[in-house]
Formats: sequence, C-alpha cells, structure tokens
Amino acid sequence: MRKEKFENSEIYHIYNRGVEKRNLFSDKKDYYRFIHNLFEFNDEKPVLNIGYYFNNNPESIQTRPRKLLVEILAFCLMPNHFHLLLRQKVDSGITTFMRKLGTGYTNYFNQKYTRVGPLFQGVFKSIRIIKQSQLLYIPHYIHLNPLDLISPKWRENKLRNLEQAITFLDSYKWSSYLDYTGNKNFPSVTNRNYLTEMYGSGTSIDYKTDLIEWLKNSNTSNELTNNLLLE
Repeated sequence: MRKEKFENSEIYHIYNRGVEKRNLFSDKKDYYRFIHNLFEFNDEKPVLNIGYYFNNNPESIQTRPRKLLVEILAFCLMPNHFHLLLRQKVDSGITTFMRKLGTGYTNYFNQKYTRVGPLFQGVFKSIRIIKQSQLLYIPHYIHLNPLDLISPKWRENKLRNLEQAITFLDSYKWSSYLDYTGNKNFPSVTNRNYLTEMYGSGTSIDYKTDLIEWLKNSNTSNELTNNLLLE
C-alpha cells in the first residue's frame, strides 16, 4: 500500500517498469495504445467502449468533454519502462489515473499477447518535485532517456557525438520531446505551457536550447536531479 498522499497542484515524477524488466512495448501499436491511454484515461468519467472509440471513431475522443484528473507535463516511453511528470488536479487524481492506466494497458497487453498476470513491477514509484531547479531540469532528464538506446553513458558526461544525439532525439517519437520542440506529435496529451514559460519566452527554441546546454553539462546538471531518479 502506498504511504504518501499526493497533493493537489503539486508535481510528481512517476516511473514504472515491466515486471522482471520485461518489455512493455513490442511494436508501434503498443506505444500508440499506451499514449492513447494517457489521453483517454485522464478523465474523472469512466471509459466506455474504449475499443470502439479507439478503432472506429478516434475523432469523437478528441471532442468528448473531459474533467482531467492530472496535467501530464511530460512523458517518455522506453521499451521496458516509462516516465511521467504529473501535476495533480483533483483529490486522488494521480492514484486514480495510474490505476486506470495500469489496468487498461495490462488488459490490452495480456489479451494481445495471450498472457496472464501482472505486467508492471509492483506499485509505481513517485517523487515529489519540490525545488524550482528540479522542475527546470527533470523534464530534460525525462526527454533524454532515449539516449540510453544509442549512448548508455550519456549521464556520465561521456556523450561522444552531441549532434548525433540531438538528431536521434528529433526522430524518437515516443515522448513529449517533439511537441516541446515545436514538432507536432501528440499535442493533445500534454499541457506544455506550464513548463515552457520557464524556458525564456516560452517557445520551442528556448526549450531545445536549454536542453542542449543541460546535456553538454550533464555531469554537473545531474547533481540537481540525482534525488529525483527512480530507476
């Protein structure tokens, strides 16, 4: 049972991985389904006939009135884990959202791959963001996670090719990074105004420039986020 109580208007770094470190996403349809669930399950109302809406009438999902449980500020999906940056909007919003997300995706995954049992490694982990300096840089850390796939030692300031790293991030579809840098990807999933206003004038150029500078100095910058890493 979870001990901490999530507070309204507070921001939390949320993380979970596959049970026994197994992959959560085996193909593009799995990634798309999870991201769709991020949008669809962020609602105080129960989800009805999600299979029908997802497969036959996606436009109706975008127009259906919703009352959000959380604001999704940033996210990143990796083959065997995911990161979310959430701001709670209503009492028990994060708990309700994560329960709906975990149950819904597990049901989809188990049915698709003919398996039974838990998919995620226990209760999701969470850390409350307290300092402004942490809030400035934890989105960068989340969005830089895909570099593990091409340069696992980037956190140790051992990134060999910065240009290659940025090119890879610009091609990685399964996060909110592209939307923050002005490339429409999954814009309806996240609320980006809250964070972009902290990066200069609140433009995509400001965010990307700040992320690159943080990456160049990742050895020093990671000292600010070490206590926010949940792996």
